[in-house]
Amino acid sequence: MADADAATAFVMNGAREAMVNGIPHIDEQIRSIEQAVIEKPGFAFDLAKTLIESVCKTILTERKIAFESNDDLPKLFKAVTANLPLLPSAASDAADARKSLKKTLGGLHTAVQGVCELRNAYGFASHGTEGGRPLMEKVQALMVAQSADAIVGFIHRIHRAERLPSPTSPLRYEDNDAFNDYVDEAHGPVRIFDSEFKPSVILFQLEPETYRITLAEYKAGPPPW
Repeated sequence: MADADAATAFVMNGAREAMVNGIPHIDEQIRSIEQAVIEKPGFAFDLAKTLIESVCKTILTERKIAFESNDDLPKLFKAVTANLPLLPSAASDAADARKSLKKTLGGLHTAVQGVCELRNAYGFASHGTEGGRPLMEKVQALMVAQSADAIVGFIHRIHRAERLPSPTSPLRYEDNDAFNDYVDEAHGPVRIFDSEFKPSVILFQLEPETYRITLAEYKAGPPPW
């Protein structure tokens, strides 16, 4: 009875917040997961993976970050976390915070990988059915659904927070000439065949979160800057 009550009470609060604040098309997925946890636990594994995938693709699309249609979920999630402002740019202890955050993100990446593996092994709709494969119960379905809810809520809140109107200007490469020069002088040009690229441009475009945090450390001074 306790398990049934817990499953009945389950609501995807983080995902529903994302739905209300900009991703309405995940409504059906959310409702299906909440129902599957109670009635068809095996479906929860398939649906949880699909939900995270949908939100990752939406965030990447809104940020104009290219991805392939056949990219798997771990690759999509890595692209999302690499392009979200996970730390405030003015964090005074950015170096230590970044190290701690990297450990936490490692846990989230592991959770995403776990959702994928559980879906592949025990999802109701994945790769057909295999004789003798054990069925997961509500408690396992609830764990996966809660993990998906936490991940979706986390990445969408950060994505939305940076895109809301702010009294400060958005991060722009051309506003940081001194820092860009420092990066270029420290690392030297990158040559690929006959083309030459500035390290600061590569950093800004491919690792915006690293650019943001290192810029904050540069502005905070003093040496090694």
